[in-house]
Amino acid sequence: MRRVIFAMLGLLAGYAAGAALGAALVSLFSGNLHDKDLEIAMTSAFVTGPTGALIGLLAGLFMPLGVKRR
Repeated sequence: MRRVIFAMLGLLAGYAAGAALGAALVSLFSGNLHDKDLEIAMTSAFVTGPTGALIGLLAGLFMPLGVKRR
Protein backbone atom coordinates (compact mmCIF):
# COMPACT_ATOMS: atom_id res chain seq x y z
CA MET A 1 0.00 0.00 0.00
CA ARG A 2 2.88 2.37 0.78
CA ARG A 3 4.30 1.82 -2.70
CA VAL A 4 1.00 2.88 -4.32
CA ILE A 5 0.85 6.02 -2.18
CA PHE A 6 4.43 6.93 -3.04
CA ALA A 7 3.72 6.27 -6.73
CA MET A 8 0.72 8.62 -6.66
CA LEU A 9 2.68 11.30 -4.81
CA GLY A 10 5.49 10.93 -7.34
CA LEU A 11 2.98 11.23 -10.16
CA LEU A 12 1.53 14.48 -8.82
CA ALA A 13 4.85 16.03 -7.82
CA GLY A 14 6.44 14.98 -11.11
CA TYR A 15 3.66 16.57 -13.14
CA ALA A 16 3.93 19.83 -11.20
CA ALA A 17 7.72 19.91 -11.47
CA GLY A 18 7.66 19.01 -15.17
CA ALA A 19 5.07 21.66 -15.96
CA ALA A 20 6.99 24.33 -14.05
CA LEU A 21 10.28 23.37 -15.69
CA GLY A 22 8.67 23.34 -19.14
CA ALA A 23 7.12 26.75 -18.59
CA ALA A 24 10.45 28.18 -17.50
CA LEU A 25 12.33 26.66 -20.44
CA VAL A 26 9.80 27.82 -23.04
CA SER A 27 9.67 31.33 -21.62
CA LEU A 28 13.47 31.56 -21.69
CA PHE A 29 14.24 29.97 -25.04
CA SER A 30 11.21 30.46 -27.29
CA GLY A 31 11.42 32.95 -30.09
CA ASN A 32 7.65 33.08 -30.43
CA LEU A 33 6.41 36.64 -29.93
CA HIS A 34 2.69 36.68 -30.71
CA ASP A 35 1.33 33.77 -28.62
CA LYS A 36 4.03 32.80 -26.18
CA ASP A 37 1.51 32.37 -23.33
CA LEU A 38 -0.38 29.74 -25.32
CA GLU A 39 2.86 27.97 -26.23
CA ILE A 40 3.89 27.88 -22.58
CA ALA A 41 0.52 26.50 -21.49
CA MET A 42 0.31 23.81 -24.16
CA THR A 43 3.90 22.66 -23.79
CA SER A 44 3.60 22.49 -20.01
CA ALA A 45 0.26 20.69 -20.02
CA PHE A 46 0.86 18.20 -22.82
CA VAL A 47 4.63 17.61 -23.09
CA THR A 48 6.75 18.40 -20.07
CA GLY A 49 4.06 17.84 -17.44
CA PRO A 50 3.26 14.26 -18.50
CA THR A 51 6.96 13.53 -18.97
CA GLY A 52 7.62 14.69 -15.41
CA ALA A 53 4.64 12.66 -14.19
CA LEU A 54 6.04 9.51 -15.78
CA ILE A 55 9.44 10.11 -14.21
CA GLY A 56 7.82 10.80 -10.84
CA LEU A 57 5.66 7.68 -11.11
CA LEU A 58 8.69 5.51 -11.81
CA ALA A 59 10.62 7.12 -8.98
CA GLY A 60 7.72 6.53 -6.61
CA LEU A 61 7.33 2.91 -7.66
CA PHE A 62 10.99 1.92 -7.47
CA MET A 63 12.05 4.03 -4.50
CA PRO A 64 13.51 1.85 -1.76
CA LEU A 65 11.08 1.82 1.15
CA GLY A 66 13.66 1.21 3.84
CA VAL A 67 15.65 -1.67 5.16
CA LYS A 68 13.63 -4.57 6.48
CA ARG A 69 14.70 -5.81 9.85
CA ARG A 70 14.93 -9.47 10.71
